Amino acid sequence: MSPGTTRDPASTQRRLLEAGRDEFAAVGVAGARVDRIADAARSNKAQIYHYFDNKDGLFDAVFDQMCRETVDEVPIDPADLPEYAGRLHDSYRRRPWVQRLATWHRLERGADAALEVVIASNAAKIESVARAQSDGLLPTTFTAAELLGLVIHLSGFWESNVREYDVLVTDVGVARRREVVVAAVAALVSAD
Repeated sequence: MSPGTTRDPASTQRRLLEAGRDEFAAVGVAGARVDRIADAARSNKAQIYHYFDNKDGLFDAVFDQMCRETVDEVPIDPADLPEYAGRLHDSYRRRPWVQRLATWHRLERGADAALEVVIASNAAKIESVARAQSDGLLPTTFTAAELLGLVIHLSGFWESNVREYDVLVTDVGVARRREVVVAAVAALVSAD
């Protein structure tokens, strides 16, 4: 360390998490390179090992942080699931790495790697949807868990499509994409 500089562990960790996020979103865990992450973070490999133990630990920290940010940023409103879906869609659009990281997590971590924060959040959302169904605010065509799953997947529809579909809908603008998500969920919750 040169004279006059101070260590800032929080800043180093933040830069490593951001660089790791970008690298993992692009190439997954297996394709990610610690050297590239360290260079992008203006740090070194030793810091990755110091703060996160290894590349897998860094990926887990990146994924955990992303999940917590999403849960905090987009609280559910069971009385207005269409707008909840729209806000979740907006979050995915602002943070395009979310769907990519979720896909890499499913592929490379498997079904046994579920995060407790996501499980707890989804359980609370299912309970709130079930209450809204019990109160007559939402239809009972689907169970609360099924309805929440459909809303979550419709929210991510545009951000998780395959390229072969995306090339066919390049004329669908940003505002229309949100409208489609909101309208689809509105149609879903109006049916009974």
